[in-house]
Amino acid sequence: MPAVGGISNGGGKEYPGSLTPFVTVTCIVAAMGGLIFGYDIGISGGVTSMDPFLLKFFPSVFRKKNSDKTVNQYCQYDSQTLTMFTSSLYLAALLSSLVASTVTRRFGRKLSMLFGGLLFLVGALINGFAQHVWMLIVGRILLGFGIGFANQSVPLYLSEMASYKYRGALNIGFQLPITLVFLVANVLNYFFGKIHGGWGWKIEVWEGAMVPALIITVGSLVLPDTPNSMIERGDREKAKAQLQRIRGIDNVDEEFNDLVAASESSSQVEHPWRNLLQRKYRPHLTMAVLIPFFQQLTGINVIMFYAPVLFSSIGFKDDAALMSAVITGVVNVVATCVSIYGVDKWGRRALFLEGGVQMLICQAVVAAAIGAKFGTDGNPGDLPKWYAIVVVLFICIYVSAFAWSWGPLGWLVPSEIFPLEIRSAAQSINVSVNMLFTFLIAQVFLTMLCHMKFGLFLFFAFFVLIMTFFVYFFLPETKGIPIEEMGQVWQAHPFWSRFVEHDDYGNGVEMGKGAIKEV
Repeated sequence: MPAVGGISNGGGKEYPGSLTPFVTVTCIVAAMGGLIFGYDIGISGGVTSMDPFLLKFFPSVFRKKNSDKTVNQYCQYDSQTLTMFTSSLYLAALLSSLVASTVTRRFGRKLSMLFGGLLFLVGALINGFAQHVWMLIVGRILLGFGIGFANQSVPLYLSEMASYKYRGALNIGFQLPITLVFLVANVLNYFFGKIHGGWGWKIEVWEGAMVPALIITVGSLVLPDTPNSMIERGDREKAKAQLQRIRGIDNVDEEFNDLVAASESSSQVEHPWRNLLQRKYRPHLTMAVLIPFFQQLTGINVIMFYAPVLFSSIGFKDDAALMSAVITGVVNVVATCVSIYGVDKWGRRALFLEGGVQMLICQAVVAAAIGAKFGTDGNPGDLPKWYAIVVVLFICIYVSAFAWSWGPLGWLVPSEIFPLEIRSAAQSINVSVNMLFTFLIAQVFLTMLCHMKFGLFLFFAFFVLIMTFFVYFFLPETKGIPIEEMGQVWQAHPFWSRFVEHDDYGNGVEMGKGAIKEV
C-alpha cells in the first residue's frame, strides 16, 4: 500500500474488478459537468476586455481604458461594478452548493447535475437578452446556481463510480473538460472580438453558453446513478446489479457489503452538518476548508479569469492579449493530461509538492519581470518582444504546474476522503469555501492589481509557499486506497492519528458501530 507521511497504511482491502468500457463512458459523460464551469471562466476575461461590451454596460471603464490620459496600466480596469459582473456568479455558486448537498444526498447525484444544467441554461438566456447591467448580474447569479449544483455532485459521482485503482484519473476527468472548454472559450474570444458590429460578446454569453448547459442537462438524464446513492436511497438490488456492471464481474459481495454497512451507519446520522464538528472528523473538515482555500490563493484566478485583461494591462495589444490567453489554455489542457496519466502512478502528494515549487519560482520571476518594466507608476514605455516572450513563458510554466497539481487535485482529494455519512455535507463545505474565495479574489483582484502592482504576484507566492508546507506535513497519500477504506490514512498519519481511534473506522467500514448514534 502507498505511504502516508512515510508510514505504511497497513493491510487495506483490494476489491476485485477492472476498468470497464461502461464505467469509462459513464465517467466521461458525467465529467462533462465541468464544461459549464470551464466555459464561464474562459469567456469572463475575454468578454470584459471587448470594447463593444464595455461601451454598452461599463462606459466608464471603456473611457478609462481608451483615454490617452490613462498612463497607469495597472488600474485601467479597476471597477467594482465590472468585477461584480464576474464575481457574482461565484457567490451564487456558494449558496446553491449548500442546497445541493441535501438534493444530492436525498435524491441522488443525477438530479443535482440536472438542476445544474437547467439553471445554467436559464442564466445563459437572460445574459443573451440583457440590456442593462442588472440583467447581466441576474443571469450570472443563475449561472452560479448551476455551477454550484454541478460542482457539488459531479466529483462525488466520479469518485463513487470509479474503481479505487483508477479513481484519480477518472476524477480528474472533471478537470479536463474545464480546461478544454476554457481553451475553446479563449479561441472564441479571439474570433468573436473581431466581429464587425460589436455583437460578438452576445454570441459568447448566450449561444456559446447554451451548448455546455445542454450537454450536462441531457447527460444527467441518460446517466445511471451510483451504487452508493442507490443504497443510500434503499434500492439495494439495483445497486448490486449496478456494481456488478461497473466492475465487470459477478463477485462484488465484499465491496457491496462494505457499501451497505457504510450506508446503514450513514442513515442513522440525523445531522450530518453537526456531525462534521466531531473530533474524529477534524482531519476531513480541515481538508474540506483548507484545500479549496489554498487552491484559490495560488493566484490562478489572476491568469484564468482575467488573462486577456492582464496581458492588455501589462501593455500588449488586444489581439496579442487574447492570443496569449489561448496559449495558456493550450498549456492548461496538456498539463491536465499529464495529471491524468500520473496521479495514480506518482501519487497526489508528489504532484502537489512539485507543482507548488514550480508555481513559487514562476511567480517570483513574473513579479520581477513586471516590476522591472512597469515599476510603480504602471507606465512601461515601449515593451520589447523578448519581454513579452519571457512573461508569457513563465506564466505558461506556472499554469502547467497548477494544471497538474492544485487544479485537478483540489477537487479530487476532498471528493475521495469523506466517509459516506458526511460526504454530501463535506463536499458542500468544499465547494462553498472554493466559491467564497473565488468570489473574493474575483471581486478584489483588479483593485489589488491597481494598488499592489507587481507585488500582487509576490502576495500569491507567499500563499503558495505556505500551502506547499501544509501538503508536506499534513496531507496523507490517498493513491490506491478504496474509498470505503480511506479511514486508515488518518489512523496511520503521525499528526491526524491523535484525532481518530480504531473504533471510529472499525470493521473495514468508515464509521464504527460505537459512533452510530453520535450527532
